[in-house]
Amino acid sequence: MGKLEDALTGGGFPSTMPEAPSLTVPQQMAVAARLLAHDGYALDVAGHITVVRPDGDGSMWCTPYGLWWREITASDIIVIDPEGTVIEGKWDVTPAVFIHTEIHRARPDAPVLIHNHPYYGSLLSTLHMAPDITDQQACMFDGDILLFNEYTGGVDDAAGGEHLAQAIGDASAIILANHGVLITGSAVAHATYRALTFERTCRLNYDALAAAHKPVPVPPETRGLLKRSINTLSVDYYWGGAVRHLLATEPEVLD
Repeated sequence: MGKLEDALTGGGFPSTMPEAPSLTVPQQMAVAARLLAHDGYALDVAGHITVVRPDGDGSMWCTPYGLWWREITASDIIVIDPEGTVIEGKWDVTPAVFIHTEIHRARPDAPVLIHNHPYYGSLLSTLHMAPDITDQQACMFDGDILLFNEYTGGVDDAAGGEHLAQAIGDASAIILANHGVLITGSAVAHATYRALTFERTCRLNYDALAAAHKPVPVPPETRGLLKRSINTLSVDYYWGGAVRHLLATEPEVLD
């Protein structure tokens, strides 16, 4: 057994790196929104992040509609019920809330959803193309990528959200044709890292095509261990550093 397998079965690598501050879920969501925006992931007021609350009634935290992700603070996070009605908070909810309500309803394995229109993911969506697993980091998505090859306009009712939820099945990195990208995760940190890595995957695929070269996929038999390690060990390393750097310059995000 190699060191990577040892780390996965034994609780991770020994580390003296500083930990990220302990944050509430709304604080994590505000941090995630700003991190994604700073990385060019957010398109003005488009996009939404939801996290199912642990009380079992189907309610969820949601980023507000109308604010840019780069300006969201923890106190801006709203709470919606399973039908998408705001039950806590001072802001409105996105008209596309049914993307989230219906996928969360169908997918207990996906307590966190991130949707936006990042450039390279959206570019592939205009080509009706899903990225290949062509580099090591992309192995975290092995077997989880789906192209939803249909565009019927915005998802603005429960029926549309239910149709989308049924179509994507258990995929966790979805290209929405002529639209954008949808990412699921087990926690805010996990989903944020996956969203940023998937955009990088889309960019690498497109840049290779633009250079008139066909990308060479990572051999399938080598992907399993990397998928497990990047989806577990790498998340904490990313999130800890990203949170520390953000709070050093934008501490108001936690307000």
